[in-house]
Amino acid sequence: MTWNNLLQPDLILSGSILNLTPEIIQQYGLKGLVLDVDETLVPIKVGAVSVELRQWVEQIRACTELWLVSNNLSEMRIGGIARSLNLPYYLGAAKPSRRKIRAALRAMNLPVHQVGMVGDRLFTDVLAGNRLGMFTILVEPMIHPDVELLRNHPIRNFEVWVSEALGASITPKYTKINKD
Repeated sequence: MTWNNLLQPDLILSGSILNLTPEIIQQYGLKGLVLDVDETLVPIKVGAVSVELRQWVEQIRACTELWLVSNNLSEMRIGGIARSLNLPYYLGAAKPSRRKIRAALRAMNLPVHQVGMVGDRLFTDVLAGNRLGMFTILVEPMIHPDVELLRNHPIRNFEVWVSEALGASITPKYTKINKD
């Protein structure tokens, strides 16, 4: 698999994960989702989940299995978020390593092509999901409205620039991007 294929999300959503609807999930035949945590579900400087996220999880849980897989090592942070959402989780995943994502896939007992990897980062979430043959979904980072500094994402911007230089097409649209 070439770099542009490894870094190419299957689906790019405009906006946060809250824009991922049951209809979109069903449209692509997904039965499970592996979710990144930091900046995908919760802004990095925030320790609690929003009411909107809690409602989104309840809505999505009705049609698909959910697991959290985070690179963060903080049991207090990731475990607290997972417990507040009543979701199973792995922390310290070291994505793009596939080890803990594979463990979540085994626990879901679903074919890998029926599970989506959802995250805000190309070089961790999308790369790991594509290496496993998952359906990859790139969302915009969840930001805290009161923290202006978090509105600029230099690492993510650099990842997008490198990915596009390698041939991936990263545009913030509700669009399906076909892999070869």
